[in-house]
Amino acid sequence: MGKWKVLNSEYKYKSPFGNLRNDTCQMHDGTVIENYYVNEYADWVNAIVLTEDEEIVLVQQYRHPGNDFYLEIPAGKVEEGETHEDAVRREVREETGYVSEQELIPLGEFMVNPATQTNKVITFLILGAKRTHEQELDATEVLEVKHFPFDRMGEKIRDKEITQLFTVAAYHLAKEFIRNGRYVD
Repeated sequence: MGKWKVLNSEYKYKSPFGNLRNDTCQMHDGTVIENYYVNEYADWVNAIVLTEDEEIVLVQQYRHPGNDFYLEIPAGKVEEGETHEDAVRREVREETGYVSEQELIPLGEFMVNPATQTNKVITFLILGAKRTHEQELDATEVLEVKHFPFDRMGEKIRDKEITQLFTVAAYHLAKEFIRNGRYVD
């Protein structure tokens, strides 16, 4: 087993949202794979945001590829020159109006889909959040802020009210962090 060698790489499409690249690769055993399409995206950040009352802050929005409305944790791409921490604080503030002065708790860094995508999602836990700002949404964003007790999140996942994978994974990471006693007021 070994890494593949890229024999040729050609961009089919470039946009501010991401790029589509067509690679020709040679596997370790010599097999050549043509037309391997790779989606290049910026890294994403997301966060489980808990208020001072231990309510979780979520956003609900329409997702065109899924043809439905989804209840999700705040998330977005890392802009050029931003740290992951700066990006997640900005995204949470813009999408929800919530901020926290507490230190961010990193929960993990994961490849989104290494079979076809180049980006990672970096997940944080934000505690003690307060709503201090109005939403500052992009022109194509229409988000409704929702919140409810954190301990009801599992029920909403089981009832299929929350089906977005990154939100489900982040919840389980946060729950495990809190359960292991590392959550201190």
